[in-house]
Amino acid sequence: MQTGENEQALRKIIDFTRLLSIAILIVHFYLSCYPAFQILGLTKPFVNHILLPLSKMIVFTKVLYAKLAALILLMISLVGSKGKKDESIKASRIFIYCFTGVLLYFISTLFLTIHFPATTIAVLYIGLTVIGYMLLLSGLSLLFRMLKLNLGKDIFNKENESFPQEERLLENEYSINLPAIYNLKGKSRKSWINIINPFRGTLIGGSPGSGKSYFVIRHIITQHIQKGFTMLVYDFKYDDLTKIVYNSLLKYGHLYKVKPTQYIINLENIIHRANPLEPHTMMDITDAMDSSRTIMLGLNREWIKKQGDFFVESPINFITALMWFLKKYENGRYCTLPHVIELAQVEYKDLFEVLLQEPEIEVLINPFVSAWQNEAYEQLEGQIASAKISLARLSSPQLYYVLSGNDFSLDINNPDEPKIVCLANNPQKSQVYGAVLSLYINRINKLVNRKNQQKCSMIFDEFPTIYFNGIDNLIATARSNKVAVTLAVQDYSQLKKDYGREQAEVILNIVGNIIFGQVTGDTAKQLSERFGKINQQKESVSINSQDTSISKSTQLDFAIPVSKISGLSSGEFVGMVADNPDNKIDLKTFHNLIQNDHEGIRQEETGYHPIPNVRSVDQAEILMSYHQIKSDIKLLVDSVLSKLC
Repeated sequence: MQTGENEQALRKIIDFTRLLSIAILIVHFYLSCYPAFQILGLTKPFVNHILLPLSKMIVFTKVLYAKLAALILLMISLVGSKGKKDESIKASRIFIYCFTGVLLYFISTLFLTIHFPATTIAVLYIGLTVIGYMLLLSGLSLLFRMLKLNLGKDIFNKENESFPQEERLLENEYSINLPAIYNLKGKSRKSWINIINPFRGTLIGGSPGSGKSYFVIRHIITQHIQKGFTMLVYDFKYDDLTKIVYNSLLKYGHLYKVKPTQYIINLENIIHRANPLEPHTMMDITDAMDSSRTIMLGLNREWIKKQGDFFVESPINFITALMWFLKKYENGRYCTLPHVIELAQVEYKDLFEVLLQEPEIEVLINPFVSAWQNEAYEQLEGQIASAKISLARLSSPQLYYVLSGNDFSLDINNPDEPKIVCLANNPQKSQVYGAVLSLYINRINKLVNRKNQQKCSMIFDEFPTIYFNGIDNLIATARSNKVAVTLAVQDYSQLKKDYGREQAEVILNIVGNIIFGQVTGDTAKQLSERFGKINQQKESVSINSQDTSISKSTQLDFAIPVSKISGLSSGEFVGMVADNPDNKIDLKTFHNLIQNDHEGIRQEETGYHPIPNVRSVDQAEILMSYHQIKSDIKLLVDSVLSKLC
């Protein structure tokens, strides 16, 4: 116990030990320099009677023994002392004191062997030995009072916030494996990011330049093609991802049971054509409703947050009626989006007469017909005009040409006819093109999420630039159908802006695999909380006028704090992976630097084959198709009206 009595007893023992050290040294001086003391008349019979018998003790038989004994006792006395700790004491000062002291303390013995007068030898020997002893006393006192703090070594707390990560390579027929290195207590170690179950959804995030495409997405593409996946790739900045897909397919296409064909939907430089409203894929009117909602919300992104409002749902119902009418008319002969756009431009009187011929859409168009018959023209314009104005942005000969073709069907994971489809966008025209590509994605989603199909990977770069109605349902249900969904975003706030807070939260929380580069604000905060806390050692020092105390404690703190996520370098990622029941991963959280073979990738890209131009289309052919669609609708309306007469 720290009682006053114990401290006083300890101090007495320390003082006695130090006194004994000095006493041994004094007796040693008297015995070794006895002739000098005789000359100086400092010897007394009484003292000789007491001290001379001591010369027979082992300690005093040799000079070295006496000095070592005095030095050992001095050190023992200092070990038990409780001097005030001082952080200003430098190790260099202690070394000079101790080194000089030891040198003088022991080298003084040489004076006992020289031929000088006894008094001179005694003065020199005793003087140097005492100076050495005092220097040693000072140096050792400073040594035991020196305060060694490590508080300033790791000023960013990197070592304390490091934690063990998965170092095993865990592979299966679906996995994505990314090599990386991480820091553990100041040491660099190799690790792996093992996405062993990509079917639980993967969300990739990071500010521009953080390395999403270069470090993660390119490897997902190459590894999934290598493992026989069919694929849908949304390439926001065409042809960054498309050329990776094309060359990976050239390299690994022989590994497929049935080699897939690559198709590219490019609305500017036409390569392939496809009809997203294939009539045989629209089983009931809900498919038309879903397609209508996708195209309208894709063209009017602000409507996403207003779903359920009268002037949002009315245009969607109107377009649904048009789609379903064209699906039913002559077995879907004119069931394409360009025909829907042209049909919407028909005058109300003729249009309603035509639409009323299809009983299945009577409920949908009844509000519009009632408004027309009751001459509520302002209400009717409010209901329909927004749909017509929005669709008018798609009235382009090139768009009509691409959307009315049938180069391939959209069931991309059909085992008998597998496909790899790339959807090309242009950042400068993303608002219009994004809506059309959203329709393709929506229709493909309906067809791939079925039983007994080939494994499929759906990769969406810059996901918020498209509207994917039902993405949460796809992630939640597609796991059993072997559909792996990968979404790339820049920030959670971007997702909230384009999809609304509720939908953004669902997307963030439903995915099983998360890989994020540098992000800030609310995104970094949510990620830090998701990664949890680890035990961290904390050190503190308290210095006052009487004493210095150091305390160490262990407490739970965030494994990856917000500030660290906000300051990640390019290629450095944090995240969490999901596991399987038959392949558990205990260390799911990671914070590491993904290792890319930069030289190997550079050489590979240098040897890339250019994407071939499979179609040569002149403007005359495009304009012919454009006018043909307009003529089809005019012919359809005239045909239906003539039957009514």
